[in-house]
Amino acid sequence: MFRSYPIDNRIDAGMQISLNEKIKIYSHRNDTLILALPRGGIPVAYQLSCQLKIPFDMIFVRKLGLPSHEETAMGAIGINDIIIYNENCIVSNSITKLTIEEAIKKERIELARRSKEYRGNRPFPKIKDKNIILVDDGIASGASMKAAIATVKSFGPKSIIVAVPVGPPEVINELKLLVDDVICIHQPSPFHAVGLWYGHFPQLKDNEVLKYIESSYKIIDENFKNEDSIYLN
Repeated sequence: MFRSYPIDNRIDAGMQISLNEKIKIYSHRNDTLILALPRGGIPVAYQLSCQLKIPFDMIFVRKLGLPSHEETAMGAIGINDIIIYNENCIVSNSITKLTIEEAIKKERIELARRSKEYRGNRPFPKIKDKNIILVDDGIASGASMKAAIATVKSFGPKSIIVAVPVGPPEVINELKLLVDDVICIHQPSPFHAVGLWYGHFPQLKDNEVLKYIESSYKIIDENFKNEDSIYLN
């Protein structure tokens, strides 16, 4: 069937990843967990979880956007006080230390809000000695994914696999140096922006994200009775 765009929407993105031979080896495994980067990664991870029959949860990171252009990342933050800097962006835009500190303070507030809004009282999942599949709806600068990788590494996983539908080849090559494997279905060049490669790429709202999360947690509670195998105490 002819496609006007490589990816129809985020559900299609998850389906395309699930058909990759390298990701199929993690199907039906109890030592593997998918972690999505909210918001955009949630529908992608949900579809991938349904296809692979393994649970998915979330890992919270926040991009540090340039004051003049929020979509351009001068870095990113994650839990466990993880901070990743995009040195090239900082230098080329003459970003001051104060500007960075203000951005970190602002995004830490949003990080805490999203964690409370999306996870509620459910504990963070166990990562130690597990295969962790990090999922987003695409990669641009790679700052958010690098923050997610650094966060996961701080918990001692068995392996880390990045799985995304689209990203620029030069950034994908950078990520390959940081993790055990990177699965990226489309690697166009020039790249420009993630949304250009989707037919339908709306901004997700909190209530939409919560529907996917609630459905995921219901599946976990029904099929993975022993929560100690999934969640931290």
